[in-house]
Amino acid sequence: MAPRFARLLRDSRLALFTMLGALAVIWAVQVANWLDDYRLSYEYGMSSGRLDELPDMFTMPLLHFGWDHIQANSWPLFAFGFLAAYRGIKRFLLATLLIVVAGGLTVWLFERPEAVTAGASGLVYGYFGYVALRGIFDRNLLDTAIGLVVGALYSYLLLGVLPSAQGVSWLGHLGGLVGGLAGAWLLRDRTPKPRPAAAGTGGGGTGTAGGTGTHSGARADLLKELDDLGI
Repeated sequence: MAPRFARLLRDSRLALFTMLGALAVIWAVQVANWLDDYRLSYEYGMSSGRLDELPDMFTMPLLHFGWDHIQANSWPLFAFGFLAAYRGIKRFLLATLLIVVAGGLTVWLFERPEAVTAGASGLVYGYFGYVALRGIFDRNLLDTAIGLVVGALYSYLLLGVLPSAQGVSWLGHLGGLVGGLAGAWLLRDRTPKPRPAAAGTGGGGTGTAGGTGTHSGARADLLKELDDLGI
């Protein structure tokens, strides 16, 4: 098995367990919250304007206001979270922190003072934005394809960042999405990409008839991507 493929498989397995563990924690909190008549959501959810409310941005994603609420968030959180994490947990955790802070600050700055915001949907939108753009900024063929598919299939989520969205925290969605998009850029792979050698360089010459050097370069890039996957 190619070393890069083995590393990808290891990171994917870790991403799977990470997201399963995150969901287990969120559902355990939901049970405790339900037994307490959802007082945890009102006490540790996010309210705007007060400095002592700022730490609640870190508890807000763990809390929900009902079983329908947590069920609606669980599947996209797992799917987008796994796709965000499968190439490395360190970058994923940094992206998560950025998403949580961006979403929390947006709610804290702009939400109505009487409103209490809770739920993992800010993370869902953040991971969606991160996955959609990460491959482009990383210049990674597979991740770019995943991002295009995710963006096309779930583009309707963007309706949730509009002020006209009813019954949801569109500000939390918007802040999370901005955090995810920013994370894709700030956490991009800065490793220099090796330039493929030009074809036909034997015998001291550089003859490449009919632009075959360009085609060879593109083919070499594709082969490198396939090699990264162990294919």
